[in-house]
Amino acid sequence: MDLTTVRWFLAVADLGHVTNAAAELRISQPGLSRAIARLERELDAPLFDRAGRGVVLSRYGEVFAEHARRLVAEEEAARRALVQAADPERGEVSLAFLHTQGPLFVPDLIRRFRGEHPGVTFRLIQDRAERLAAAVREGRADLAVTSPDPDDPALVWRPLVTERLQLAVPAGHRLAGRRRARLADVADEPFVAFRRGAGLRTIFEELSERAGVRPRIAFEGEESWTVRGLVGAGLGVAIVAPRPDAAGLGAPEGGPESPHGVRHLALADPGAVRTIGLVWAAERTRPPAAEGFRRFVLAPGAS
Repeated sequence: MDLTTVRWFLAVADLGHVTNAAAELRISQPGLSRAIARLERELDAPLFDRAGRGVVLSRYGEVFAEHARRLVAEEEAARRALVQAADPERGEVSLAFLHTQGPLFVPDLIRRFRGEHPGVTFRLIQDRAERLAAAVREGRADLAVTSPDPDDPALVWRPLVTERLQLAVPAGHRLAGRRRARLADVADEPFVAFRRGAGLRTIFEELSERAGVRPRIAFEGEESWTVRGLVGAGLGVAIVAPRPDAAGLGAPEGGPESPHGVRHLALADPGAVRTIGLVWAAERTRPPAAEGFRRFVLAPGAS
């Protein structure tokens, strides 16, 4: 069964006459009759009954016509969606990003891009780093804002911005009055860590190994506000990214106490940084709107 024959069937059904339908479709009447006969054989059911010089739908034809109209409508909707997807000014961007990039960084990129391309829509996925890489690899996302570099030959990663990591401690902690600290300063204390698979967990483990610290993980959290909240509750200390604030990506070093009752100290260990980058599939063609957003994000000064 092909959609052309389905359309011809509907034309006959609507006009109630094979000859008139053939004239409207600009095909021969015998050719249309043969196509309807083939369709009836394929469906193993008579679709029309004779009615004077014309035809009317049989009870089988009425059932088929209902589904046929949906098939044609879906095909037309698919064509419209493809046209829209191919239009860089009207398509959709499927963007995945880290929880920590949700408050300011990603919304700011989207806001500025849509200021120039208001017809583009976004489908957003927020998750931890390993799942973001998988989303791009499997084609569920066009692009991902993530950290660290997933180091996957199927993916391309380009750095956007580098953040100095911080040590989060409870407001009453012995180090709370300092501006900087090292992992060695809290080596014997319990840690609140991100779950495995999170980018910050990978960086935390690498920093700990380099510092010769074997951290004791007391609790694990999914996202930054939970981790900070547990630190504020006195359950441990944590390595976190800068807190988003109105001034930019993060709060200043040794900045004021957060609403969670947490103090943030600059982490002074060598390499205590997180680089946020943009990821895309190396071999997959992106929709025009997604490619436009990729170029926008990578343009000098965009991030």
